[in-house]
Amino acid sequence: MALIEITGLEKKYGEDFSLVVDRLSVEKGSITGIVGNNGAGKTTLLRLLLDLTEATGGEVVTDGIAVAGSDSWKSFTGSYLDEGFLIDFLTPEEYFYFTGRLCGLDAKAVEEKLRGFSRFLGGEVMGRKKYIRELSSGNRQKAGIVAAMITGPRLLILDEPFNFLDPSSQILIRRLLEEENSVRGTTIVLSSHNLAHMSGLCTRLLLLEKGRIIRDLSPPADDLSEVEAYFKLQAG
Repeated sequence: MALIEITGLEKKYGEDFSLVVDRLSVEKGSITGIVGNNGAGKTTLLRLLLDLTEATGGEVVTDGIAVAGSDSWKSFTGSYLDEGFLIDFLTPEEYFYFTGRLCGLDAKAVEEKLRGFSRFLGGEVMGRKKYIRELSSGNRQKAGIVAAMITGPRLLILDEPFNFLDPSSQILIRRLLEEENSVRGTTIVLSSHNLAHMSGLCTRLLLLEKGRIIRDLSPPADDLSEVEAYFKLQAG
């Protein structure tokens, strides 16, 4: 059963279309990865899923709700696309409590949720008495991802979650996403340049080129060698 249904979706800047998706369904409980080079339309697609930019045409429907016509889908959706999602004059703790309150979680419930992220956050995010703006790029990335996940969303949308993270943290977030999906049944949509992480994590991979989906693959059943060959060709 589909959680997200996209029909005739278009985003146009000036005279040029940056994204055209005629039809796309995202199944409940799936992990859908969006891959492609810079400018392929990955972030544009995620922003349209979250109604952060106005579509030129078509619609996105999440759990039967047209995202452009209602806010009710936000109650079960967690997301982190970039640092614009952060409130950087708060400490990470204040930011987590604030995010939790928006979803009906009290401080005790937030603290309980945060225990599951203690290894990922490490000792450099919590208890440092630093504002988010004072953290490194990697630790700001961690704060944004954790804030999106502690609310227990049924739908989780992340843009380049492996960016700025050291190798150990990349492995940890991959494990956390796998657990979120397998234990809670969370539907996850994410983009990344990291094909190695995506191919092992995702149940479906969409390859975007110039705003169009040119491949729709289901690893490990589908051979990803053509995707690897595509990136090698683009690299020259």
